Amino acid sequence: MTNTTYPHLLEPLDLGFTTLRNRVVMGSMHTGLEDRFYHYGKLAAFYRERARGGVGLIVTGGISPNREGWLLPLGGTMNFIGDMFNHRRVTHAVHQEGGKILLQLLHAGRYGYQPFVVSASSIKSPISRFKPRELTDSGIEKTIRAYARSASLARLAGYDGVEVMGSEGYLLNQFLCARTNKRVDRWGGPIENRMRLAVEVVRRIRAKVGPDFIIMYRLSVLDLVEGGNTWDEVTTVARALQEAGVTILNTGYGWHEARVPTIVTSVPRAAFASVAGRLRREVSIPVVASNRINMPEVAEDIIARGDADMVSMARPFLADPDFVAKAASGRADEINTCIACNQACLDHTFANKRATCLVNPRACHETELVYTKTASPRRIAVVGAGPAGLSAATVAAERGHAVTLFEAAERIGGQFNIAMQIPGKEEFAETIRYFRRKLEATGVDVRLGRRVTRADLLEAGFDEVIVATGVKVRMPRIEGIAHPKVLSYLDVLRDKKPVGRRVAVIGAGGIGFDLSEYLLHDDSHPLPVPVSEWTAEWGVDLAVREPGGLLKPAEAAPLRQVWLMQRKASKPGAGLGKTSGWVHRATLARNGVQMMAGVQYERIDDAGLHITVGGERRLLEVDNVVICAGQESLAELMPEQGAQDRGPRFHKIGGAALAAELDAKRAIREGAELAARL
Repeated sequence: MTNTTYPHLLEPLDLGFTTLRNRVVMGSMHTGLEDRFYHYGKLAAFYRERARGGVGLIVTGGISPNREGWLLPLGGTMNFIGDMFNHRRVTHAVHQEGGKILLQLLHAGRYGYQPFVVSASSIKSPISRFKPRELTDSGIEKTIRAYARSASLARLAGYDGVEVMGSEGYLLNQFLCARTNKRVDRWGGPIENRMRLAVEVVRRIRAKVGPDFIIMYRLSVLDLVEGGNTWDEVTTVARALQEAGVTILNTGYGWHEARVPTIVTSVPRAAFASVAGRLRREVSIPVVASNRINMPEVAEDIIARGDADMVSMARPFLADPDFVAKAASGRADEINTCIACNQACLDHTFANKRATCLVNPRACHETELVYTKTASPRRIAVVGAGPAGLSAATVAAERGHAVTLFEAAERIGGQFNIAMQIPGKEEFAETIRYFRRKLEATGVDVRLGRRVTRADLLEAGFDEVIVATGVKVRMPRIEGIAHPKVLSYLDVLRDKKPVGRRVAVIGAGGIGFDLSEYLLHDDSHPLPVPVSEWTAEWGVDLAVREPGGLLKPAEAAPLRQVWLMQRKASKPGAGLGKTSGWVHRATLARNGVQMMAGVQYERIDDAGLHITVGGERRLLEVDNVVICAGQESLAELMPEQGAQDRGPRFHKIGGAALAAELDAKRAIREGAELAARL
């Protein structure tokens, strides 16, 4: 593939014994398909689409070299000859499409969610259930042999190489850092001893597989935990790994237990690329940049300025398997961009569900959610151009149906137009951009500023009507709810009504958290946040002068005093995403937002908001009260039950079907699944 817009990204990389067709790595993601043999057909289909889409090098989800290394009970392993037969389905699919693929060898160490866990020392992880057993000297030797055996089997299974997972706080990282390695034998103490296991694993793999097999090592270059390594220690390890036989060095940032976000949408794009650039100057083998790189221009710039030889993008290939092909053919505006929401990928993984993607529900469901061309095109009306309606309209049109999309507003996007105004959620604008281009490409007849009635739809003679009209704000029954100081979240975010400096937010769900974060800034605040501001906020030292690269975070300067409250007695924010909710809670806490549960709302008047908490009556002397207390479905277009005996068939999806918390993941999936059936 050649393209003058991204010449560095699309340039082949000669590794001596093999050549990669471009500089794009599809980074490792645990999909849940790796852990059961009967899912390997689905896994092969998943990787086939990404290889067909032009990715230069694919890395599988983590596969354990032995039982002690399982992430989960009975997790995916590669430790005996029978394991390799299912994997041949995967490698064959990738090679048929001209791609190359590595098996990631991941020993979870103390992060394993199973009772056989081991580590450098018997220190329990703060995010794990089981305390690990300290590996003995003979146990360490057994582990090294398991890695080498797994790599040898990976070669027999047709893999082009392996990635040794040595970052994110997994076993090899646990040996590397004084935080978890308290040993006094030859495997502990100075860095030369702590790195012995990682170096020996690589040396033993290279001896087993020979010179013409890729060994990529993912090295933690910024641990972001107390007791992590310094830059001098990182570079010492990197040079030793190169000497031991590593072909490519991949970069990793942060342990899973770190209190610094590394991949959520509030992290600036390519925030850590400069660290990869420093590492690249310390070694003579290719270095891969990673984390929050989601568009080809970002990746191109990293390589062009010399910060990396390759760029790893993991979740962007859940969002769009054709990412590389679109970039290479001048269609970057058609890329379905990863918005780093974590809702359907990492949140699913940590809940032991199959991973997928909020903006692309086909991810990891390629054999089940299939968009086949229709043999009998129908006239379809879609009412509402929010996420659900956009998904339904574009999939239906792509399949060959004649689709008309009606939207009462003057622009598409629905609630995503609201979400993209929240600091850290600017990426949501990319989804609107993608759908706008998809509407053009699929020939959908878009009619903006058009509020239709059921009579209009019946008169037009549509065969199918998809009601995706979304939701309206639900106003709770509180005395004084009509007071002038009361606003809804739409008044604030959509209509830009002025808000005072002291604000009570009623409703501590996702919208309440987003609204509270929005209120901490004003509209003149630069978005997205510059990297320097983000590192100061979270106390990150990209120069890694201190162990782990941690600094004291800068003092917060919130624009407003905010009280965030809910009726429920549970912890505010308990329903937020498993892998991102803690970031939102930490941000609000840092900015002095008072989060309150078990609140009874008595009344709103000129004095403020009167509440009762824990049996105590309180007055919050606020300038405004903003309501984020849920939604109600807008589904007036739906005929009454039993009245669909003539005219088009009506369907409802998204918020029109279920108001609850705004759920774009469900909305986009429902739209796609319905359109795939019609």
